Amino acid sequence: MQALLHPLMWLAVAGFFASFLVHLLALLGLPSPFGGGTWLLHLGIFVVWFPTVLIAQRLGKGAKQADLWKAVLRGCPKWMRTGIYVVGGYAIVNFVFFMIQTTDYAKNEVPRLIEYRGFSGHWLIFYYASAATLYSATRIGSLGQRHCPRGHDVSPFANYCDLCGAPIG
Repeated sequence: MQALLHPLMWLAVAGFFASFLVHLLALLGLPSPFGGGTWLLHLGIFVVWFPTVLIAQRLGKGAKQADLWKAVLRGCPKWMRTGIYVVGGYAIVNFVFFMIQTTDYAKNEVPRLIEYRGFSGHWLIFYYASAATLYSATRIGSLGQRHCPRGHDVSPFANYCDLCGAPIG
């Protein structure tokens, strides 16, 4: 699994920038440069997201639910961790705006540019979160598994082993 981290991370980065381009052009009222292939970005999310979820589970193993993202992204620089919240917040605002805007149209008659803008906002957060999680995993190494000197599994933020009390280096 470790060997797949870099290719998956770069695929997520490419997906993020392609989604950003589609989103920006849709906001400007311009067509997607990918034509009908734009919808492949929708499928591409699943290629990077399923491995990301598995890796995030390992990176967050033993962390409290409230600290899950902190544990998962502990290998990222601060700007990248902040980006999760910025892009996520934007995706929510974009979705609300998209839902309001589509009420002006009959079902199955929403213009393609509005659909691209609406969907690409979601693509942005999924690709960004995947890229950040996978980057974190590459920086932490061994998929975030932490052990005490005696080999017991410990949580991402532990200073001492819960089982034997040994200090974590």
